[in-house]
Amino acid sequence: MHNFDYHAPKLLDTALTMISDREDAKIIAGGMTLLPTLKQRLAAPSDLIDLAGIADLRGVKKDGNEIVIGAMTCHNDVATSDIVKANIPALAKLASIIGDPAVRHRGTIGGSLANSDPAADYPGAVIGLNGTIVTNKRSIKADDYFLGLFETALERDEIITSVRFPIPERAAYQKFRHPASGYAVVGVMVSKTGADVRVGVTGAGPCAFRMSEMEAALAKSFTADAIKDLKGNADDLLSDIHSTNEYRAHLVGVLARRAVAEA
Repeated sequence: MHNFDYHAPKLLDTALTMISDREDAKIIAGGMTLLPTLKQRLAAPSDLIDLAGIADLRGVKKDGNEIVIGAMTCHNDVATSDIVKANIPALAKLASIIGDPAVRHRGTIGGSLANSDPAADYPGAVIGLNGTIVTNKRSIKADDYFLGLFETALERDEIITSVRFPIPERAAYQKFRHPASGYAVVGVMVSKTGADVRVGVTGAGPCAFRMSEMEAALAKSFTADAIKDLKGNADDLLSDIHSTNEYRAHLVGVLARRAVAEA
């Protein structure tokens, strides 16, 4: 690692001041991506600002017809939350199959969304459940948040404080899991609330995205058969050592049908 100064603020305002005052500072949440990057000397921040001590950024609550999850809430706490399991069991399931136990007890929902790894699970959930990312400055709808590979709408001095998920009538998440890392080669979250149907995909493209053609078909008939001939567009998807874009396109269709059947 390169040398850096470490800070552990107890208040959000203190963390924000530190970011503003230090041009090359990096925020660390669970550290599941940043720490390996530092170890490989691929990043050289002047300061690390650890959000783990800010108690106001943790916790799960129900607010009207929404579930609100603090940005520093770890994956295991989402997976085991009685509130999440009772209201959006698909989200609890998604959190329970992220990575491995060590990752689930340390990684956070805010860190995952801020990093926007193309193979992360939570981006698909936020897209598929029509979530809202709340920061110290504003609220950002999921459809406006993911911009590209590791790119989001967040500004440099913006910190995610919570994520709000509307409670759907039905929802389900299906994932083709990489056997070593647990990352999503492809993951699909499907939800239905009244006439509104959403299909969020992660793992397949540079960032999470919606399948509008599937959504239109499912709005007419919320059955797996309604999308039996639909799949992802391979031209828009990733090819890497784990999968070709053609296979990812195939998986989008398979997992979407499984999610609809489960929902």
